Formats: sequence, C-alpha cells, structure tokens
Amino acid sequence: MANLIVVCGPQAVGKMTVAESLRDKLRYNMMMNHDSIEMSDKIFGFGTPAQREFNAAFREIAFELAVKHDVDMIFTYVCAFEMQEERDYLDGLHDLFTQNGGEFYFVELSASLEARLVRNETPHRMERKASKRDVAWSKANLLHDAEHHRLNSEEGEVWFKHHLKIDNTDLAPDQVADMVIKAFGLTANDKEEKEYRFGV
Repeated sequence: MANLIVVCGPQAVGKMTVAESLRDKLRYNMMMNHDSIEMSDKIFGFGTPAQREFNAAFREIAFELAVKHDVDMIFTYVCAFEMQEERDYLDGLHDLFTQNGGEFYFVELSASLEARLVRNETPHRMERKASKRDVAWSKANLLHDAEHHRLNSEEGEVWFKHHLKIDNTDLAPDQVADMVIKAFGLTANDKEEKEYRFGV
C-alpha cells in the first residue's frame, strides 16, 4: 500500500526544499512537478501540445507505478484553487492512492510575496529547475500568477481529510517537515538511500 504526500503552494514558496527534507526523513520517493516539466520541455519544447501531453502522461504513469509497486511518494504541485479542474485532478490522485489502501496527505505551504521573490533566485532552485534560470521570466510568471490565480486556500477551506496548511515565511524546510511528520503521525520507511534518492 502506497502513500502520497502532495506538497502544494505557489511558486517559490519552498515546496521543493520541504519535499526534499520529507524525503530524507521519511525515506519516501519524490517527484517534483518540474521533473516532468523539464523533461517534456527538453524533448518537445516549451508549452507545445506534445509537451503538455507528455508531461501529463509522465506523471500519470509514475503514480500508477507507485501504487502498483507500493512506493510511498512525495509530489510537489502548484494549484489554482479557484479552478474546478485542479480540484478534480487532486481528487483523482486522492482516490488512486486511498482506494488501493494507502493514505493521501495534502500539505499546503504559504509565504509572503517578499519571501517568495527572494527564494525565486536561490542557487538551489536554479540548479534543480532549468526553466527558472531565466530570472526575469520566472519573476514575471510568479507575479502574474499571484495576481490572476488563488494559489492558497481560504480561511477554513479544507479539501481533504489530511489537509495541513503551514505559513513557512519564517520557517526552515526541516522545521516544516517535522511539523508535517508530527501532524500526520508518519514513520520512516526502512530503505537504503539508493532506493529513494539515487543520483540526487
């Protein structure tokens, strides 16, 4: 039975670093939203129909294989909370894992716009996400989405049984990861490092 932890929030809120901390503490496998984005961009070009289709297929197969082989996963995701198709997508992931005996945990991060603009230019982000190395474009994209989409839930808005919202403006990734582990009562897997973070 495989569990899925979705680490959600707006661009540059710290999803990747929190997910990496959870990965190392829990020995869960991890897929960033940008793993499929960068690969599909590299093969099919940015924003093309083939790129979008490959990106979606990449993720779908990864989740199906995680369930099939009982691999606990962490996935980072940017959600526009005002869009029904976003809720439908996340509901589908919830059902895939829970209907096969696993658990679905939804971790929502929020931070001030000022903090996110600083994090948008960190070296680690540049290293792991090639598409973010065009800092002017990345900043413009961040500001555009902040203006045009609702990237965090509203007060009292709970989508899932296991839904934890954390303001990590002033928190280190390890602090957030520890809060998640405590809140959900999670325990680490017994895995060798190469089984959950090979080559990372």
